Amino acid sequence: MNHTVTQLAKMIDHSILHPTHTDSELQKQCAVARKYNVASVCVKPYAVKQAVQLLKGSDVAVGCVIGFPHGNSSTAVKVFEAERACQDGAVEIDMVINIGKALGGDWEYVEKEIREITDTCHHNHAIVKVIFETDFVTRKDDKIKLCEICTRAGADFIKTSTGYGFVKQPDGSYNYKGATIPDVELMRKHSGPDVRVKCAGGVRTLDDLLKMKAAGATRSGATATEAILDEAARRFGK
Repeated sequence: MNHTVTQLAKMIDHSILHPTHTDSELQKQCAVARKYNVASVCVKPYAVKQAVQLLKGSDVAVGCVIGFPHGNSSTAVKVFEAERACQDGAVEIDMVINIGKALGGDWEYVEKEIREITDTCHHNHAIVKVIFETDFVTRKDDKIKLCEICTRAGADFIKTSTGYGFVKQPDGSYNYKGATIPDVELMRKHSGPDVRVKCAGGVRTLDDLLKMKAAGATRSGATATEAILDEAARRFGK
């Protein structure tokens, strides 16, 4: 399959989400996003206005995370947070589901929340990406159920992970897997044709991105944007 750097860049949501990021880091990373002309930046709620200004005149959209990273805010707070982000200039919203409710099988709650936030985003002319957090939601049946719910609710994207779904390991340390090929394939298979798939967490190389694309992802969160696209330029030419 032929690839171009431009096509691959427009798969990437450049993530600027680490808790330690300062305003100067936001400026630096927005400059990276502008230079490589990626699809969007994904920023924390307080940074939306600044990101909009930093990317003014570019073709890079501003996205914002909601209920990030663990999805534990009440539905009303998530709706308010989404609405405020849209008012501040975000045109893409990445929301985290209520993970505990999903694991407990309270699908009515989960669907109602996703639908309310989706409706709020669409009313404000923004697209919505629903994050499953597959490091925590590990049962296949639960992931399939979430695909079906998001399809009914009209979500624009379903997304694997936050990149912050840290699980305690046997040695006491914390780590995460993030996006996997089987999860992307499952999400593509069980969601409707109008729902796109975004992978996130652990996509650090060009080969990672190409494998996710082949599995059905059309967007990818990334912090290693420069390394990925520089390698694409070397491999495929400008």
